[in-house]
Amino acid sequence: MTKDSFEIVGAPRVALLRRGFALEYATLLWNVVGIVVLAVAAIGARSVALAGFGLDSLIEIGASTVVIWELSGAGEERQKRALRLIGAGFALLAVYLMVQSTWVLVSGFRPHHSTLGIAWTAITAAVMFALAFGKARTGAALDNPVLKTEGRVTLIDGLLAAAVLLGLVLNTSLQWWWADPAAGYVLVYYAVREVKEIFAGDH
Repeated sequence: MTKDSFEIVGAPRVALLRRGFALEYATLLWNVVGIVVLAVAAIGARSVALAGFGLDSLIEIGASTVVIWELSGAGEERQKRALRLIGAGFALLAVYLMVQSTWVLVSGFRPHHSTLGIAWTAITAAVMFALAFGKARTGAALDNPVLKTEGRVTLIDGLLAAAVLLGLVLNTSLQWWWADPAAGYVLVYYAVREVKEIFAGDH
């Protein structure tokens, strides 16, 4: 264990809570901006993956709001309710993406190139990985299952950004139009996995 690890574990609870709030507000702000950027990029490119990632950003906003609410008050019942709300958001995302990605594949719909989408998803992946790392450490130090679970949501957000980025790059460089809805299915897989873990209590 590093010196830095000792410092965060031994930090006063008030300081850890402040850190948790700061991480969630940073996530909230990034995703609010992201929804606007992704909406513009998705409409311009007619990309189901970018649209789905925009919805994932909306869910991340909801998840961050839930965690901020939970950190403001203790109680096991409050934590359980917060986790269920996060899980419900992922379930809705999975249903939307399954229907939309299937429709795109069946119809042979071709998305356009999106330089804006490529740039935003690349930067978002790096930012989400950094935020997820901070939430995991802070949540562990606080022994807070909601913050730790939402940290996994943020990690998944980074992984999904990387998956969408790959689909956009393949569509742009090799004209693999099906890579876009395929990235949508990747989002479905992770969303369903999170729903199962949350409602099974494996958090």
